[in-house]
Amino acid sequence: MFLADRFVKGTCPHCGYHDAKGDQCDACGKLINAVELIKPQCATCNHTPEIRESKHIFIDLPKIQGDLETWVKDRSQQWSANAVSFTNTFLKGGLIGRCITRDLKWGTKIPLEGYEEKVFYVWFDAPIGYISITANYTEDWKKWWQNEKEVELYQFMGKDNITFHTVIFPSTLIGT
Repeated sequence: MFLADRFVKGTCPHCGYHDAKGDQCDACGKLINAVELIKPQCATCNHTPEIRESKHIFIDLPKIQGDLETWVKDRSQQWSANAVSFTNTFLKGGLIGRCITRDLKWGTKIPLEGYEEKVFYVWFDAPIGYISITANYTEDWKKWWQNEKEVELYQFMGKDNITFHTVIFPSTLIGT
């Protein structure tokens, strides 16, 4: 079976942290490709995973980086110091393309020829749910999401989802 990147653990190739996950290191905050981990192991059985080739779709974060930096500069004054630090670490290091598909049996299927057996990565499509659930609730959903003068949006972030709320999700919105 294919392992989702979060099910691969090992040593971070950037800082040497021994409990990094296959998508990011919680110690240094860098995004990681699971195949870059040193001494990778399956998080459920502790065996060494076999690297297999698989075709995926990526969001072109380098193309969006300039617009994202402007957005972060405008918005980050209200963020925690930890969120600002993590986000700026990503930006200073230069963003890389981020895979938005997975080889899993569960999830939202990709409606694209050649990708029928793949699903969207949960942190790519889950934040979109914040908006879509509002759109399913009311035809006036734009009053909630596109009305900065009358609506204040508060997001509560834990250390493990800073990347997605300050880089991936905003980049998805900027990219559209």
